[in-house]
Amino acid sequence: MNKLLTRQRTLAGEISFSGYGVHSAQSVTLTIAAAAPDSGYLIRRDLGEGRMSNAVPVHHSRVSRTTLCTTLDLGDSISVATVEHVVSALSGMGVDNALITLDGPECPIMDGSAFPFAEAILACGVEIQPAQRRFLKVVRAVTVRNNDAFAALEPYNGRALDLEIDFDSKVIGRQRMIFDWTPRRYFEDVAPARTFGFVRDAKILRQAGYALGSSLDNSITVHEDRILNPGGLRYEDEFVRHKLLDAIGDLSLGGLPIWGRFRSYKGGHALNAHVLAGLFSSEANYEIVGAEDLPLEFEAFDDQPDGLEVHHYLRSVR
Repeated sequence: MNKLLTRQRTLAGEISFSGYGVHSAQSVTLTIAAAAPDSGYLIRRDLGEGRMSNAVPVHHSRVSRTTLCTTLDLGDSISVATVEHVVSALSGMGVDNALITLDGPECPIMDGSAFPFAEAILACGVEIQPAQRRFLKVVRAVTVRNNDAFAALEPYNGRALDLEIDFDSKVIGRQRMIFDWTPRRYFEDVAPARTFGFVRDAKILRQAGYALGSSLDNSITVHEDRILNPGGLRYEDEFVRHKLLDAIGDLSLGGLPIWGRFRSYKGGHALNAHVLAGLFSSEANYEIVGAEDLPLEFEAFDDQPDGLEVHHYLRSVR
């Protein structure tokens, strides 16, 4: 086994994005920088005039709202909405530690997918750190339900997601995707999938203060039996791929990459948060294990996107 594959990773530099929130429509600049080993994902708000909120872990215990996105409470009446695409890219690309800073209340929506974040990580490169990667290993199945919808975390010798959606829409209908994680597969098959919405819901959402920044530039827009976006879909099943993208982001709020299988039917941010809470409700449900103790080979970690530079111990992050 190549022990470098079992080590934690952070960014080899800093990456920055400017845009606006899909719900708030407020302008925002977001940066992602390297972080020390065992930090996980940290997030903070630049409050202006030299003031910065404390950096806190991106963790399920801080989820304050799951309506149409995942919102975190950073403390002191400060929150950040729509974090799921950013942390999905970090998790999907195999980054363990990162510091996220933004100067607004919502992460930028960019093109509605995680691809701008994943592409920037690819261009930046990653650095291997002198600490063993740790995993949250599912040892006892946990399932949460809402009528016929459910989300489950189950023991599995790998990192897999099995996600199915079912919409009363001729354009979407019933779609399923089974995904065994590797960074390359995430970059090629998941990251580019965009968020979506229906014209029939737009007025109600905007009256409620949501989707104020939504447009054809950042959302697949469905009207009756057609797609309004001039370029159409990026994948025939782009809708389920985006739901999978969201799930990868939401599950990263467990604080460590999950070693197990996630299954979901008609799920979303709320069920994703509830299944994590269910996992942590009993220490009998999981254990924290080092990568070197997992009883398998690490081909998944070798499967990197073309062009990703991996640097070995170039510097230390304090």
